[in-house]
Amino acid sequence: MTQASNPEIGQRVRTGTFFSNVHDQGSGPPVMLLHGSGAGVSAWANWRLLLPVLTKGRRVLAPDLFGFGYSDRPNDAGNNAHYRMDAWVQQAVDVLDALEISQADVVGNSFGGALALALAIAHPTRVRRMVLMGSVGVPFEITPGLEAAWGYTPSLDHMRQLLDIFAFDRSRVTDELAQLRYQASIQPGFQESFSAMFPAPRQRWIDAMASPEKDIRALPHHTLVVHGREDAVIPLATSLALAQQIPRSQLHVFGQCGHWTQIEHAARFAQLLENFFAEADAIATA
Repeated sequence: MTQASNPEIGQRVRTGTFFSNVHDQGSGPPVMLLHGSGAGVSAWANWRLLLPVLTKGRRVLAPDLFGFGYSDRPNDAGNNAHYRMDAWVQQAVDVLDALEISQADVVGNSFGGALALALAIAHPTRVRRMVLMGSVGVPFEITPGLEAAWGYTPSLDHMRQLLDIFAFDRSRVTDELAQLRYQASIQPGFQESFSAMFPAPRQRWIDAMASPEKDIRALPHHTLVVHGREDAVIPLATSLALAQQIPRSQLHVFGQCGHWTQIEHAARFAQLLENFFAEADAIATA
C-alpha cells in the first residue's frame, strides 16, 4: 500500500526495533502531532484538517503511535504488556532522532496529550512549546464516553454511535466518516492491538497515563491547554487542572464543541496554534 492509494500512509521511519509510519511534511520550525486513542485512528485521520494549514510555514511530523495505524505491530499484538507510556515516549524520541530534529513544538490530542506531558517531563529539552487538547494526563473518573470509546467492538453501527459521542455537532458525523473509520478499524491487526491496550476495568489505564502532579508543576514549557466545553469523552475539569498546575500555561475553551476541537473548529484551532507558536518564533529570532 502506498501514499498514492491511501493518504494515511506516510514514510517508514526506523524507531528502535520497529518502523513507524510518519507523515513528514512542510518546512520550517518543527511541530510533532500526537493523535488520540479512538478505534481506527491514525495520525492522518486525527490531523487531516490541520496538516495542510500548519505545513504552510512549518515542518509537521505526525506519527502513527505504536499499536495504532500503519506503524509496525508486534507479532503478538494482542499482548497488553507492549503498550506502556514509556514505550510511546521512546517512540516519539526515536522519531525526532531519526529525522535529526533536536527540539519540536508538540501537540497532543487526548491520549496524545498524556504522551506529550510524559515526553516533556522525561525529555524537557526535546520540547519547545506544548499544546494539550482534550488531554488525559491527570486523574479523573472514567466517563461513559471514554468507556464506550475504549470498549469499541467493530461494526458500522458501533462506529456511528461512537462518533456521535465524540462530536457536539452531529452533522459532522457523516455516513462517509463512519464508514472510513469503521474500515480502518477492521484492517488486519488493528482491532487486536486496540482491544489489548485498554481492557476492562479501564479506570486503571487513566490512572497509568497520569503524570505526577509535582512533575507537571515543575514543567518549564509554555503550554496552551485547549478543550471543548461539551466534551463527553474527557471532562473539561482535566484541562482546568492542567492549566492550574502548569506554571506557564494558558487555557482556551471552545463552546459548542465536543472532543473534536481540531475538526469541529478546525480553522480557529489552527489559528490559535499558529499564534501560539509564532510568539516563540519571534523570541527565537529576536
